[in-house]
Amino acid sequence: MTLAALASVHVRLPVDTRDGPVTLAVADRDGLVAWYGRVLGFVEQARSATRSVLGAADGAPLLVLDQKPGLPAHDPRSAGLFHVAYLVPTREDLARWVAHVAAQRIPIEGASDHLVSEAFYLSDPEGNGIEVYRDRPRGEWRRKGEEIEMDTLAADVQGLLALGGRLPAWTGAPAGTTVGHVHLKVADLDATRRFYVETLGMDLMTTYPGALFVAAGGYHHHLGLNVWRSKGRPKPAREEYGLTETTLVVPDAEALAATAARLATAGYKTDSGDGAVITVDPAGNRLRLVTGEATAEALLAA
Repeated sequence: MTLAALASVHVRLPVDTRDGPVTLAVADRDGLVAWYGRVLGFVEQARSATRSVLGAADGAPLLVLDQKPGLPAHDPRSAGLFHVAYLVPTREDLARWVAHVAAQRIPIEGASDHLVSEAFYLSDPEGNGIEVYRDRPRGEWRRKGEEIEMDTLAADVQGLLALGGRLPAWTGAPAGTTVGHVHLKVADLDATRRFYVETLGMDLMTTYPGALFVAAGGYHHHLGLNVWRSKGRPKPAREEYGLTETTLVVPDAEALAATAARLATAGYKTDSGDGAVITVDPAGNRLRLVTGEATAEALLAA
């Protein structure tokens, strides 16, 4: 089915739908709080006996770390988190961060130009994947037929380092840093497309071999979904370290109720609590749908 045909048969999520904070089950919360502070410049916005909420000093919550003793490690071949992608506001912000990680000799696992964005990849000490990126202006995004054109080319690392060296030193995650997208490992692309596009109401923006990229409002992607390592392998039935849930923020209660109704009609179980709708995709990845920005304090109890 073409993208145009898909667009004609499914109800879309509102154009201002976006990603919210991701929750990770972790073994060493305090160690990770320190790492995210040193490497990404996040501050601890709120803390309870078992949870820490992190984000930019003057920004919305971006990450919840949930201390869980004695869980098994995540199997990288199973469904779950591929990476969380933190979007910084400008190329200058990205350049300052690149200069920072170079000066601190922080290991980087990859650096790519995706045509729509410039991105750097790394992992936290517990193996959770991270992307730090900046978007090019939407007016510069190219289309290839019905799809937004994306690629994986070499990033201009030297250019970013040179730019970062001319700017004031990086001092932490800038205000306006967001969760730009979340990339998940899934078990079956057909089932995944039916869930995220036909039922949830996202638009299919582009495809790669073994991967789909879906979004609301014409963004290049709010969710990446791949079977590169996880084809045929859902999340384990028991809890493990790594991704607990990802969040999508819709603009109002009407949109939330309509989305919950579509999920129920399609046979997906949903739970409600604290104004959220919680469901699980076909691979076992847990998704929380909410309205508005959750406070750091509210995320401690979520």
